[in-house]
Amino acid sequence: MKKIKKFSEILLISILLSSCKALNNREKPIINPEENFNLNNLEKKKIEIKFSCGEQGISEYLDDGWIILKEDSQEKICTWKSVPATKDCDMEKDKGCKITKPDKIGEEKIYLLEK
Repeated sequence: MKKIKKFSEILLISILLSSCKALNNREKPIINPEENFNLNNLEKKKIEIKFSCGEQGISEYLDDGWIILKEDSQEKICTWKSVPATKDCDMEKDKGCKITKPDKIGEEKIYLLEK
């Protein structure tokens, strides 16, 4: 009985020691700050800008080094106007008879830029 007890103690101690050794042998990643700095510089920046109703400003971005990845345009209402709903309607006195309608319709351009 003593031999079994002694053997189990030795087995338990050897298991504990070998597991600690395995934890110490794991490789730790080497962090090189210069390498990380260079990787951060390689990341590209992307922005989305919109110009509506005849606004122009994309040339400022292009001059600054941005490249157009995607260009999209869609119709957009630039201004609205209020008109009376009927001939007898007085828009100053009766706000309920005023109808708001699109006045000028233009184009909205959407650019996806990358630098």
